[in-house]
Amino acid sequence: MASAPTGPPTLYPTLLYRDAKAAIKQLTEAFGFTAAAVYESEGGTVLHAELTYGNGMVMLGSRGRKGVFAEAMAEGGPTGVYVVVEDTDAHHRRAVEHGVEILMPPTDQDYGSRDYLAKDAEGNVWSFGTYAPFGAGR
Repeated sequence: MASAPTGPPTLYPTLLYRDAKAAIKQLTEAFGFTAAAVYESEGGTVLHAELTYGNGMVMLGSRGRKGVFAEAMAEGGPTGVYVVVEDTDAHHRRAVEHGVEILMPPTDQDYGSRDYLAKDAEGNVWSFGTYAPFGAGR
């Protein structure tokens, strides 16, 4: 039997909603999540939110935005998942070697992460990178 995980999570489910504000309200009020961070555009669109529950977190945002992730999710599978990895480039190389469809090569982000995006065989969007909202690996 595997031991229980220690430290902060390394998987962060990522969801897009037509009405992200309503989703945040429901997730916090009805399901007991805590809004750890909510970033909105000047027009009030939820660009990114981090909702915690216990030791876990879900990241979410609004549908219909521009960018590689939003565009991939528009026709992608039912969800996207962010996975924290130690070496983004090595992880990317392994995915390429196995024929995975890459949506965005390893890219340095303004918030200090190095990420890449891939699509699995069922159309789900996977993000792999060094960003760890709880500070893991920093």
